[in-house]
Order: sequence, then C-alpha cells, then structure tokens
Amino acid sequence: MDKARRDRDAEGRARNARPRDGLGRPLPHGAPGVERQPEGVLRTPAETLSEAQRLLDAGMPFHAHEVFEDAWKSGPEEERELWRGLAQLAVGLTHAARGNTAGGARLLLRGADRIAGFPAPHGIDVSGLTGWAHELAGRLTDPVDPAAESPRLRL
Repeated sequence: MDKARRDRDAEGRARNARPRDGLGRPLPHGAPGVERQPEGVLRTPAETLSEAQRLLDAGMPFHAHEVFEDAWKSGPEEERELWRGLAQLAVGLTHAARGNTAGGARLLLRGADRIAGFPAPHGIDVSGLTGWAHELAGRLTDPVDPAAESPRLRL
C-alpha cells in the first residue's frame, strides 16, 4: 500500500505545507500563495494588536487569527479568553469572506460574547468590537470584503 507522506515540522508534528491564499484556503502544491504567519511567536500585547491590525487591514483575517492564537496560547491565564475571543472574531470574518455566512455569524457572535467581560485591556476597544461583530453578523447574507469590513482593534 502506497501511503502519502504527510508534511511534518522539526518536532514531527503534522503540518500542511501547501501554499494558502489570503483567506487561508489551501492552494495546490507549487502554486504561488501568501506567506503564512510563523507559529509560536511571542509578542507583547501591543505587538500582537499591531500585527493583527495590519493583517486585518490587508484583508487577511485568517492570518490575523494566527497572531491572536499565539497570544492566546502563550499569554497569561487571565487573558487567554480575551485572545481566544479576538481569534474567533478574525475567523468569523474569514468565514464571512469565504462565503460561509452562517458559520461566520456564529463565530463573530461567539467571539463577541467571549471578549464582552473584559474592560478594555491593552487599549482594546471591547465595546466597539462587540458592536461591530453583532452588526456584521446581523447582515451577513453574501460574502464580504474582509479589508472593507476590518474592525478597529484599539480605542
């Protein structure tokens, strides 16, 4: 039986080395793609927010989600739900841009609920983001332009 080899990282974990488009969708091997965010990068909260905002503004919410995921996995325990909620907002926008409007709306609302209890740590506009997520989720019927719908992360 000829088994296809899986892409693996240096530690032997499975990794998909296929190129991806700006919304994180896999492309055929050898196709030009968007450079992926490196995993496991330790950033300060300010660096995380700046990098995620840059990616959101560029219409790359999937990549912004990866930046938030690093913060959620490496940050202090008391902030993990905040970063996880921000990652869900970015993934919700990703799904909405890909045309999965029902899934996008669910993730936007889930992310908004997750961050709602935080009082604006690191200058994050929690109130503005929750309002943005509810407003966008309420009008999703067709795919959206992720750059045009990009939220402002900070007050």
